[in-house]
Amino acid sequence: MISKHKDMIKLYYSSKSSVGKQTHSYLNASLKDLLAIDVTKTNVTGSQWKEMAEHLKSSVENLMTKNHPSFKKLYDTNIDLDDNGWIKVLDNNPEVLVHPIVIVDNTYIQIKNQSDIKKILEPNSKGINEKQSI
Repeated sequence: MISKHKDMIKLYYSSKSSVGKQTHSYLNASLKDLLAIDVTKTNVTGSQWKEMAEHLKSSVENLMTKNHPSFKKLYDTNIDLDDNGWIKVLDNNPEVLVHPIVIVDNTYIQIKNQSDIKKILEPNSKGINEKQSI
């Protein structure tokens, strides 16, 4: 988990997604040093998409949802593309970004729901043995 401190937080999100809007609002209210990048208004480079996918141990394809109306309107949900093809899909239809991505201290986290937002702001409790009792 990531504790609340002065490090710059980067948020890549779609303002057309409810989770994206919630994540932006929550982080904006909670942190002073937030760099919020609305992918529907700011161009994200192909190398940035690739880097995010790599750090998330995922593929560029998995950064988007094929169930989004914009995707379904333009593409067959069984389409098979390489990373460059998927990057073009994201470039042309950034609203298909499936989950907001938060970057802190070179740690990349996809925010799938509101509880994920709260988890990244909790103090680090790693290393505490919860099974020990007094």
